Amino acid sequence: MPSEADPSQLLLRAREGDTGAREELIRRFTPFILAVVSRVTGHFIRLGEDDEASVGLMAFNEAIDSFRPGGGANFLTLAETIIRRRLIDYFRREGRHRQVLSLHALDNETAAALDSQVEEEINLVNELADRRREIERYREELASFGITFKDLVKATPQHRDARDRALAAARVVADNPLFRRYLKEHKALPLKALEQSLDTSRKTLERHRKYIIAAAVMLMGDYEYLADYIGHSKGSGRNG
Repeated sequence: MPSEADPSQLLLRAREGDTGAREELIRRFTPFILAVVSRVTGHFIRLGEDDEASVGLMAFNEAIDSFRPGGGANFLTLAETIIRRRLIDYFRREGRHRQVLSLHALDNETAAALDSQVEEEINLVNELADRRREIERYREELASFGITFKDLVKATPQHRDARDRALAAARVVADNPLFRRYLKEHKALPLKALEQSLDTSRKTLERHRKYIIAAAVMLMGDYEYLADYIGHSKGSGRNG
């Protein structure tokens, strides 16, 4: 199982019975699990030394099966809830209520480190999910122009100067309200007007048509992550 696999994909595969994906997901989020358990117990938990760590791992495994994609709940929020419940059950069975302490019982440095680790894991999962949704939204928008990702790979200019000219054309389209409207309404470039606005031949514009359209669509839309690939600053996409 590739270590760079998307956690959301690992979760989906694990729920479908992929043992390798389940093991990788648990391994990936072991720091998160230990941090939650440490917060509940009030002391630093070590894997392989503390029984509570095993309870947390089993609870996380249970959360994988309990999670319902599309239900509106965040997986890590569900996992933390189940971990807390299973720890409470464990303490009741062991008669160890008195050992459930506040997070404030941890020394400040350890507590801060644990919180930072949990926050980093949650942010990573959320960012990957956001990127995946953004890519899917871009794919659907390109499809309305009859362009696929496969088309885009083939249409990307091979030479740097050609790419720069195509991107310049895309920015002109994105910056001009009339050009933007024409692109949206006709699903095509305003080639004649664009040729007059640029020092680029119509033949060149036609040759790089799909790439220019794809870049213009990205610039015109709210594509926070994808826009970085064409040097477009965050938050400067145009709508309308």
